Amino acid sequence: MEHDAEEIWTNVLEVAVEAIKKIDSTFNDIAAIGITNQRETLVFWDKRNGKPLTRAIVWQCRRTAEMCKKLKEEGYEKMVRSKTGLLLDPYFSGTKLNWALENIPEVKEAAAQGYLACGTVDSFLLYRLTGGDVFATDYTNASRTLLYNIYDLQWDEDLLSLFKVPAEVLPEVLPSSHVYGETDPGLFFGKAIRVGGIAGDQQAALFGQACYSQGMIKNTYGTGSFLLMNTGGKAVESEKGLLTTIAWGIEGNIEYALEGSIFITGAAVQWLRDGLGLISESSELENLAREVKDNNGIYLVPAFAGLGAPHWDPYARGLLIGITGGTTKAHLARAVVEAMAYQTRDVLEIMHKESNLPIKELRVDGGASVMDLLLQFQADITETVVRRSATFDTTALGAAYLAGLASGFWKSKAELSESWKQSAVFKPHMDAKVREELYAGWLEAVSRTLKWADR
Repeated sequence: MEHDAEEIWTNVLEVAVEAIKKIDSTFNDIAAIGITNQRETLVFWDKRNGKPLTRAIVWQCRRTAEMCKKLKEEGYEKMVRSKTGLLLDPYFSGTKLNWALENIPEVKEAAAQGYLACGTVDSFLLYRLTGGDVFATDYTNASRTLLYNIYDLQWDEDLLSLFKVPAEVLPEVLPSSHVYGETDPGLFFGKAIRVGGIAGDQQAALFGQACYSQGMIKNTYGTGSFLLMNTGGKAVESEKGLLTTIAWGIEGNIEYALEGSIFITGAAVQWLRDGLGLISESSELENLAREVKDNNGIYLVPAFAGLGAPHWDPYARGLLIGITGGTTKAHLARAVVEAMAYQTRDVLEIMHKESNLPIKELRVDGGASVMDLLLQFQADITETVVRRSATFDTTALGAAYLAGLASGFWKSKAELSESWKQSAVFKPHMDAKVREELYAGWLEAVSRTLKWADR
């Protein structure tokens, strides 16, 4: 679970130039650049030249599971949660940074000599785009590190001490819609372009879905699935496995969100394709799943990297249960699709109870949202209207919106809200008894995966 940060940087530059060519424009037409990124993925680089010191540690990496377990046993989770809204889980950046400082010689040496810079991918890209002039991140990304106090809006001394992180290696934290600086003219044919928006991928998708009112929810079906509910200026503290996080910061105003982080949804499709060879392309999944009318009693719990919300069990492992002689690959394909929807219901029910806000609809996006079968089952199993955005990649759209607001290209969120459009709507029609029987089977399957690797 590692990335080559230099490869990411090279790809970003190539895609930027390709995008300009595709719209038949020039760099003079660009109002601003927006950045969105994997939030908890951590990059380590040399302040002197911007070059990565080692491979980036990806959000899915579980190498610090034992450290998190130990800190929980020592009673630190309550303090961490009260400041960050997060749980002690290897998903977040803080334990990754602690591990790197203790175990990667290049990182340890850079910290000792004072040239270590580390942060989420956005801060690395901003540093490189500006030629090293700007070392910063935004509220949303900082709020995912286990090191940032989301109420005081600063790197927290108690947390830095707990994870043994020197403050000077961390970026400055700024609003999500903000002119951070300008690109190095040498990058884009002599043109300096403003960088005007930064948000972690899920907050960017929430913004791109125009979920600007309290109680609005979006779900992005990507490698994992991430549900965010806008709770406005109020940070709702969860007692049942959701995260409290910063939705965005604009013009001095902070808005918060409740989040349910589901680790594996689209990644289960990749497993069918690459691990089992049941399909050759991800696009084949829906047609294969439609070959059967139901799941024939089988459930797949895709706990390939443990379970996220609401269980937060890094020791859970994947489970396929209910197999009979009549089980076919089509039933397995359908179980993969349905698992995405079941996990979403797990989170939605808790969101409703803890926020005390009505759930009127669910706005969806991401790779798997192209499947009508998934979205209809999602509507049925949650008894909620599901609306698919007309814009496929609302994560990128949200970053563009934030950059456009900072640069004056758009004037207000109200203007952006009016431009949101749906491509399809799915309404529930499943019998209530059938719905609850199916969901009860799912809950029973999940219960059998918990703590499997910690026996």
